[in-house]
Formats: sequence, C-alpha cells, structure tokens
Amino acid sequence: MSKKQSDNPFYGMAITSSILSQLVGSPLIGIFIGRFLDDYYSTKPIFLIIGFVLGLIAGIYGTIYLVRKYIGDE
Repeated sequence: MSKKQSDNPFYGMAITSSILSQLVGSPLIGIFIGRFLDDYYSTKPIFLIIGFVLGLIAGIYGTIYLVRKYIGDE
C-alpha cells in the first residue's frame, strides 16, 4: 500500500464496505441456505441456526483475513 493510495478517502470507504459486506452478507447467505434446507427437510430451526453460525464464522474469518492483508500482519 503506497502513501498516495492510503491518503485517498475512497480507499477507507472501500475497506469499510468490504468489511461490512463480509460481516453482514455471510450470515445472511447462511440464513437463506438454512431456511431452504429446513423447508426441504421439514426441520424448522436446525439448519437455520447451523447456517447462521457457519456464516458468522465465515464472515469473521474473512474480515480478519482482509484486515491482516491491509495492515501487513501475516
């Protein structure tokens, strides 16, 4: 990351929006897949909960990976 790139205000907005999309999008996708599987197998809350938890874990992992990438920690 160059100094010129980090001074751009849109750079911070891009990082913030990608973090937000990972933290919100992953659990939502997990919820939708879980609801579909619950409707298909007639097991109401089981797959919804599993999908939400897996989506939340994936979102947190993706966010940590993204932040480490921009900070420089390996």
